Amino acid sequence: MKAATDVILGIDDLRKSFGHTEVLKGIHLSVNEGEVIGLIGASGSGKSTLLRCINRLETPTTGSVAFRGAVPGVGMGGLDRLRREIGMVFQRFNLFPHLTALENVTLAPRTVLGHPPEQAAQAGRELLDRVLLAEKADSFPGELSGGQQQRVAIARALAMNPAVLLFDEPTSALDPELVGEVLEVMSSLAKEGRTMLIATHEMGFCRQVAHRVCFLDGGIILEEGPPSELFEHPREPRTREFLARVLRKN
Repeated sequence: MKAATDVILGIDDLRKSFGHTEVLKGIHLSVNEGEVIGLIGASGSGKSTLLRCINRLETPTTGSVAFRGAVPGVGMGGLDRLRREIGMVFQRFNLFPHLTALENVTLAPRTVLGHPPEQAAQAGRELLDRVLLAEKADSFPGELSGGQQQRVAIARALAMNPAVLLFDEPTSALDPELVGEVLEVMSSLAKEGRTMLIATHEMGFCRQVAHRVCFLDGGIILEEGPPSELFEHPREPRTREFLARVLRKN
């Protein structure tokens, strides 16, 4: 485990309510630079809400998320800087259908970072090659499979060179035969030392790539630990129940 000075995200007593429904009920989590965190748990346990609060797509009700030791200001300048540093890959790709794969990847570097079109295009083609889609640069999302669209979405997130990557169940919308190609790209990012938080139902993948696994239940992190410990020797009865059910399905 990395030293405390390498903490890149510090989440302290994070709570989020929607109306009278409290979805996150006090999340405490420190993430070290270069660490891969797997977030597992049943649907509705708070995994997606946690990720959306980290990059402030959702505003926490109380508590804080510190990036490199500082809590970003509430002004748009602070949020813009935060989102440049913390990229997110969604369940449903969220690509612009009227833009090609390359245009989707280069849009933010051109408009947000001010990169010249030629520079952005060159970097974008390199990223598409990195996710094994170099030949699809001029294809529109409607011409791509779901797995290909998700790989374009990963390239788009990488285009901003974020310090942290968040993955919100990135394979849940894919046909089973397309899951592997996306997990392969994510595995390569983990091997590069990327800091990643991954909400997933892919237990085998989580066991292989995560340094630490957090089991969320009812809006809290009920249990966390290295994959070998959490999957093989879960302490909490609820964790054992969840894993028995999920692993039986797999």
